[in-house]
Amino acid sequence: MKYLPKILLLLFMLTALNATNSEYYQVKEYLEKNKQEYKYNEFKRTVKENAQALEKKNKKIKVVLVYPANQISDYWRKSKISFEKRLKELNIDYELIEFFSKPAIEIKEQSKHLMKALKLNPDYLIFTLDANKHKKFIERIISKRKTKLILQNITTPIKAWGERQPFIYVGFDHYKGSKLLADYYIKQTNGKGNYAVLYGSKGYVSFMRGNKFVDYIRKNSELKVIHEYYTDVNKEKAKNATLDLLNRDSNIKFIYACTTDIAMGAIEALKEKNLLGKIKVNGWGGGFKELEAIEKGELDITVMRMNDDNGVAMAEAIKFDISNQSYKVPTIYSGEFALVDKNIDKTELENLRNIAFRYTKDD
Repeated sequence: MKYLPKILLLLFMLTALNATNSEYYQVKEYLEKNKQEYKYNEFKRTVKENAQALEKKNKKIKVVLVYPANQISDYWRKSKISFEKRLKELNIDYELIEFFSKPAIEIKEQSKHLMKALKLNPDYLIFTLDANKHKKFIERIISKRKTKLILQNITTPIKAWGERQPFIYVGFDHYKGSKLLADYYIKQTNGKGNYAVLYGSKGYVSFMRGNKFVDYIRKNSELKVIHEYYTDVNKEKAKNATLDLLNRDSNIKFIYACTTDIAMGAIEALKEKNLLGKIKVNGWGGGFKELEAIEKGELDITVMRMNDDNGVAMAEAIKFDISNQSYKVPTIYSGEFALVDKNIDKTELENLRNIAFRYTKDD
């Protein structure tokens, strides 16, 4: 009988995982179901190519951008920069209004920004979906005929929205990136030992990067997660969580960090405990701070997004739309990754930087 609570807990976790899984289409699943494979591949080709400017200036469009950009990760800032640079190359006349907030803890602030954004009656609204509260706002926007919604940092269409999806989902498949990291850790540990997970906040990103990582590890190895903490994507909270888990039991092979800010906090804690290099830790995204930590040997591994492609994809989608070619825009754009470890050759890393940050390397 003493094992019953653990069995019930496991069943509860699996039920919750399956329920959340069923809310979303995976990229391949959605493309096949809606026969968008060709359109998707053609659009990806457009994103990779040089900009083909509009021959005739368009009627000025209004774009409102609501981003959780106030964090160590430079993804959101670089997304905005690459987006604007591509718009200019495409000769698109636009007005951009931006609202920035902190991730996770400023949901109310984000809600205020969204209300202001809707009152501005934009042609395009760029936002993200992480907390459940975001869904109600998004459903409201989708129902508006004028404003077209670009959902950032999510590539898995929501099933409940049926055919009434946003204009385009843009980002990098969280599960695909996490699977790359999971396979790395399984290989490095021979699939045995204990590990810890540091999540962001309870929501979409933590589920896709964290819960699905744990589920994949459980199915494909004998590794066991013995510590799990939510950190609100806060460096200091991540550091304190790492110190706490190390004080409880430091017999772990690695710490799986779900974001850049979390990874930076974990590194500080490992340094403090003189365990950096003895316990592995990863980054997630491969932005400037992470690559700097990779070069210093502080970070063992990261999954690096070809970052600027997300901004380019948004600009190209808008170009097609204002050119009466919205039929060329797929429902999803999911960018590419590269796995980068601390032993990477400097020339190879520089090549990846040039590809990933083709618009923002010096920004």
